[in-house]
Amino acid sequence: MQNTRPAEFIALIAFLTALMAMSIDTMLPAVGLIANQLGAANPNDRQFIVLFFFLGMTFGQIIFGPLSDSFGRKPIIYIGLVLYALGALTCMISTNYTMLILGRMLQGFGGASPRVVSTAMVRDGAKGADMARIMSFVMSVFMLVPILAPSIGQLVLYVASWRYIFAGFVVASIIAALWLGLRQTETLAPENRKNFSPSELWASAGLVVRNRICLGYTLASGFIFAAFTSYLGTSQQIFAEQYQQGDKFALWFGGLAIAIAIAMIVNGNLVQKLGMRKISKAALRGFITVWALMLIACVIYAGHPPLAIVGLLLLGSFFCSGLIFGNFNAIALEPMGQNAGMAAAISGFLSSLMAVVLGGITGRLYDGTLYPITISFLIFGIMMWLSTYWAEIGPTGEKSGA
Repeated sequence: MQNTRPAEFIALIAFLTALMAMSIDTMLPAVGLIANQLGAANPNDRQFIVLFFFLGMTFGQIIFGPLSDSFGRKPIIYIGLVLYALGALTCMISTNYTMLILGRMLQGFGGASPRVVSTAMVRDGAKGADMARIMSFVMSVFMLVPILAPSIGQLVLYVASWRYIFAGFVVASIIAALWLGLRQTETLAPENRKNFSPSELWASAGLVVRNRICLGYTLASGFIFAAFTSYLGTSQQIFAEQYQQGDKFALWFGGLAIAIAIAMIVNGNLVQKLGMRKISKAALRGFITVWALMLIACVIYAGHPPLAIVGLLLLGSFFCSGLIFGNFNAIALEPMGQNAGMAAAISGFLSSLMAVVLGGITGRLYDGTLYPITISFLIFGIMMWLSTYWAEIGPTGEKSGA
């Protein structure tokens, strides 16, 4: 299907997929500096650098996926990469904070295209075990990004302005476009393309909302994604400022992210034996327990527990989150059958929109202590439990083998 060798195809897909994570995690050491230099009004406004990227991505993924089914994978990725580069360029030359935030939203909107469509490219040429094998390699590379990217951003800050981080994103988009154009053929044959139909999207939305399993686990995915989004928005404030780690923030962020990578490896080895539901429910109980313990620590230490305790509990939280992420998404799409593609776009849009709204609210509540994020995460955990419990009761739950 592709004229690249299998190893190069996997590397290309991994690079296209990783652009999204790179665009978030590489920025994190610089968000405070950017906000200060461009005159952000409130210390918590720095979180908009992450949140507006996610907002653009949220709307991009529901548009670019269906468009690629109609016009082919490569043209839609090119369009996305151009918008991504324009957004990064806007950020690079920004003279005020509003200009930068608008650039980030455009960058996120464009970046949704290579992230979503590259997965469809894999599905075009591989199915079943072959697709799973390719995606496992892709995800292995993807997991390295949150571990390494903040350190790359910090290294740039040691030798140059934060604007060069955005210049790096522009260069990365050019490399991606050239690599795709010169080395990869179109994977979606003209005869397999569909007419773009907003009515189909609306019909798929109806399927998601009417199916108890799909809607319940979509809501649960939104709550865990909201926790992750709010952590991304506040992590620099928590580690670099509240705990005065400064330049060590990148090491803390990358070190804690290892727990997610380990969880994905564990999940891959156990999911066939134990099943998605058993693993994700155990992980959800663990997530709630971790944040209950964090709340106790906050009460004891007036919202500022020792960093060692915070690090240990965050490792537990990230490990549980790594077991939850993929399983909740997969369970949500289980009942969708042949409508899984469009349902995935709708489910992804709804969970991402929840993440932006709820994660944004949580971030704005940050007051220099861990109370707001701890209470919010505990509520998110309880809401995940209620959503999955509701999903598994009634006719739909029984039919799906819950």
